[in-house]
Parts: sequence; structure tokens; C-alpha cells
Amino acid sequence: MTLFLSPSSDLAVQKAAEELREWGQGRQGLGVALIYGPVSAEDRLYHSKCPIEQRSVTALAEALEEIGARWKVLNPCEPDFIMELVEYDVALSNLHGPYGEDGRLQGLLDYLRVPYCGSGVGASAVAADKILCKRVMLTLGVPTPGWHVWSGGPVAWNGRPIMVKPPFGGSSVGMSLVRDPADLPGALADAASDECAPVLIEEYVTGTPMTVGLLELPGGSAVVFPPLATEATEATEADFYDADTKLDVDSRGAVTVRTANLAPAALDKITEHARTLWDGLALRGSARIDFILTEDNEPYALEVNTTPGMSRDSNFAVGAAMVGLTHTDVVLAMLHEALARQPYDVPLPTPAFSSTTPLTREAAVSP
Repeated sequence: MTLFLSPSSDLAVQKAAEELREWGQGRQGLGVALIYGPVSAEDRLYHSKCPIEQRSVTALAEALEEIGARWKVLNPCEPDFIMELVEYDVALSNLHGPYGEDGRLQGLLDYLRVPYCGSGVGASAVAADKILCKRVMLTLGVPTPGWHVWSGGPVAWNGRPIMVKPPFGGSSVGMSLVRDPADLPGALADAASDECAPVLIEEYVTGTPMTVGLLELPGGSAVVFPPLATEATEATEADFYDADTKLDVDSRGAVTVRTANLAPAALDKITEHARTLWDGLALRGSARIDFILTEDNEPYALEVNTTPGMSRDSNFAVGAAMVGLTHTDVVLAMLHEALARQPYDVPLPTPAFSSTTPLTREAAVSP
């Protein structure tokens, strides 16, 4: 079981931050592969719409510069991606959705024996699959809005508003709030995309969106950030926290993020659910868990993000700052977790990409 630190654990978090900074001083020249590219629909959206200065990859690069790392942005869409990847000590991924956040990249890195930040194959795969994650939430006793899966054919709908969601991906891409039966076929088609994938149809629960970040610290403990309330403002006409609202490309102030003013009982429930999901899914490194809090202070878990956004003003960075951790502290924690982890070391052949590729490489960098 993980030792969880609450936001009030000031001394423990401060001690961990000091340990991280001291550890970072001895990592000058650490080779970090910063993985970023327009692989999934979510990342293609960010790549095309989000200004460079607002991107997570920009903030991560600045933190790696501050640490003194030897880093490079590696685009998995480029043909030499794997050949370059094996030249670095550790991988820090900024990919979201399929092929980046769903266990497939993590399995590749395990096979190549490249240490990487964040959750492993199993946790990444379960968290990324909204339908599978819902089933795990129920098994763990974590409340989540009612739902069923549509795989084609007629839809049994009671007429109340529903959320129609694709099974994979984030940033609300392909998601629709349906109030009128006439809008349902189009919403299902958008969510299923060209792959004709099963679609999650979820009861629309009204309330305040909440998000809780968790970060693994040296020693195996994890700090739970204070819950943040995220709300669409009058500057947007969005019915829910959709993709355009999250991106806020036009800087209209479409979203406000504030400390959630919660009753003690509601705070305890959200924190406990976040801890349960962290341990139950075997999450590592960092994660962000999204909830909806109803008017009667009942929290419902919506989804688990194993690669939280890391721009300077992201929910995750804001939550970290509230417990005294800088953006660079968070990046150091991610790198520390990756390099201190027991290496996945089995008798696999070292891939030979060309005659100039070294025949051997270390299984992991010493912590």
C-alpha cells in the first residue's frame, strides 16, 4: 500500500522536495528523450491549435534545461524514432491517448529497456480505456455515473441527458452532451469514429467538475494535491468542459480553476477515492483523476489520466504549487521515480537497427 501524504503534510512534502533538488544536482547531462508528436486525435488537436508557448512540451523542455539535462524532443511519427530513443537514459512522454498513454508506448519502452516516467503497461491500458476503467471503478467501490456500452443498433434511452464518449482519448475529443433524441445518431457516429469502436453512454450528472493530482515522491510515498474546481465561464457557450473550452486557444478565459471549497466530508470522500484508484490501478509517477461533485456533495469519478497535462498553468501544475512544489520539482519527481524503479530486466535481445548501433546497452540508469 502506498503511503499517501495529504496537502497538510507540509514538512514531509518540503523534505521530499529538498531531496529531489539535491538528487537533481547530480544529474547534470542526464539524457532525456522528451516524446511528443501528433499521434492521437487529441495530440493532433493540440499540435494544430495550441500555441507553442502554451504547450506542455514547452514547459517540460524549460524544466529539463533548468535541471541541466541533455534532452531532445523525439517525434514518434518520425522513422528514426526508435533508433534515437535507445540513445537516452530515460524517456519522458508527453503523448496522450492511443499509442502514447494506453500502454503501447510503455510496452515498447519495457522491451527496449529504456526507463520511463509514469505508469506501466497494465495501469496505462486500463486507465486509457474509459469502459474498462469504469468496470474497475465499480470493482473498487468508487462511485461513477451510471453507464452502458453501445456497439451498434438501437439505443435504449430514458430521455434524460446523456454524455456520449469515445472509449479512448482525452480532452473531450469526440465527446457530446445529448439532450435531444435527434442529436443522438450524430453523437454516436462522432464517438465511434471510423473504427466503429464501442461507445460509452454515460448518465449526465450535473455538478462542479473537480480534478485531483497525485505525484509519487522519493521513498515511494505519493502526495495528493488539493482538489481543484474547474468551471466554464460566461465567456464560453459550452454546455460542458469540452475540447475547445479546455484549449482556450483564443485566451477568452473560458475556464476558471480554483481551490475547491469543500465540506470536510466531501473532501475526505474525493481524497479517499483518488487514493483507492491510485493503489487499485497500480498507478506510478503521476496521475490526475477527474470527478464531478453534485449539489449534495457526492463525488463521482469520471476518468483517470496517467499522463496529466504539464503546461505551466495546467491543473496538475497548479495543484503541485499549492503544496509547495515547483514545475521543475514535479519533473524531477517524475525522473526520479523512473530511474529509481526496479528495472524491467529480462533476457531479451538488444535490437540491432544498423551496423553502427551499439551491440549492448545498460538495462537501466542507476538511481
